Amino acid sequence: MARWRSRIISGAMLSAACALAVATGVAQRHVSADPPPVQSGLRSPASFDSIADPAARSRALFTEAGKVILHARCMNCHPAGEQPSQGDALSPHLPAVVRGADGHGAIGLRCDTCHQAENYAPSGVPGDPHWALAPLEMAWQGRTLGAICEQIKDPARNGGKTLSQIHEHMAHDSLVGWGWAPGSRRAPAPGTQAQLGALIAAWIQTGAQCPPP
Repeated sequence: MARWRSRIISGAMLSAACALAVATGVAQRHVSADPPPVQSGLRSPASFDSIADPAARSRALFTEAGKVILHARCMNCHPAGEQPSQGDALSPHLPAVVRGADGHGAIGLRCDTCHQAENYAPSGVPGDPHWALAPLEMAWQGRTLGAICEQIKDPARNGGKTLSQIHEHMAHDSLVGWGWAPGSRRAPAPGTQAQLGALIAAWIQTGAQCPPP
């Protein structure tokens, strides 16, 4: 009986959490009737060919990619602490959740309790099959673009990835791609995922140099 009661209470808590997420999403969707602001595109790698010095060109390429990396659609998934943020202002996530041991939430309130395989338009709750927080060693919030660049290159702080794997993640990962189709009147990241991938590839080819910290 005690076990059943505990399950009922846990179920009620999960339902309440999702109801709050739905209510929050609906509220956010109706703050303004205006569409999300149109983001400017990204420059192509070829537009940096006039920079003769490869190292300087590499830094310029990453700075351009930084328009996406520093955008709220990316930064919200790379928090410096245990709680994700949301919205363009990087506000604390509602309901209050934590990353958990695997980045998918704590036991009893997993990310996929509310975040499903795709955006849920009626509530505004976003979704993707791989919805999760970036590992803590990949925390970006509060750091300069130069510091993030050095972090991205360091296998000890990027989940053990090679530069080729970093490119694959940024150019093709569906959760990264969500940033350009976030739904619910959220502003998309600048440009396209393909443009970001091209910039990252060119950055690697020119020596993966970083902007000043």
